[in-house]
Amino acid sequence: MKPPFSITNSMLNKVVAISHKLGTLQTQYERNLHLRKENRIRSIQSSLAIENNSLTLEQVTAIIEGKRVLGHPREIQEVKNAYDAYDEMMSYDPYSIDDFLKAHQLLTQGIVNQTGQFRSKDVGIYNSSGQLIHMGARPQFVEKLVSDLFQWAKEDDIPSLIKSAVVHYEIEMIHPFEDGNGRIGRLWQNVILSQWNPIFAWIPVETIVYDHQSRYYQVLAEADNANDSTIFIEFMLDVILETLENYSI
Repeated sequence: MKPPFSITNSMLNKVVAISHKLGTLQTQYERNLHLRKENRIRSIQSSLAIENNSLTLEQVTAIIEGKRVLGHPREIQEVKNAYDAYDEMMSYDPYSIDDFLKAHQLLTQGIVNQTGQFRSKDVGIYNSSGQLIHMGARPQFVEKLVSDLFQWAKEDDIPSLIKSAVVHYEIEMIHPFEDGNGRIGRLWQNVILSQWNPIFAWIPVETIVYDHQSRYYQVLAEADNANDSTIFIEFMLDVILETLENYSI
């Protein structure tokens, strides 16, 4: 079943603008291995920072290079895990439950109990005041919901730029895991985009999401209230375009 969203003229215009920008960057990114490494580290640091990991870009770089860093052991482990998960990006099938669970295991090994497994308990998202703002799907429905989402995404021929944002949003709403839902949602959008165009394995979209973190959470909440991901898709297309503009060579 198709998730609820609408394709707008604004989306289509942004898809055209992004596609045009990609055409000017493709060869440059393929040849610049140093930039690709730097951007991968930016992606990891930003996605973790969204989840309140306090390590700086310099510290994350040092950890990935195998250097000793003073920091909370969990935060250091999160960096190592994220590097392992992102390193496998091009090998994942974006519509495979097994690969989805494998990616979650890599992201969360050593820091959560149910790593690489759909959660077995109810979970809610709370704001800073302790108020419940979203309740994830009941655990007995999680696997079927994710399976249906991936089946739709595999079969639907809408542009991958739009499809990837829909999947990102739906993962956040289903909230399929005990922990790590934000990280896996952002990673999985990149997995879908990278299958469409491999340059997305090296574009630090998460960095611009982090720059607009308040708006990111706001549009997630607005889409949730509307039961429609249109506003979130438009936000993510803006983020992708801004990323391409900011990280041009």
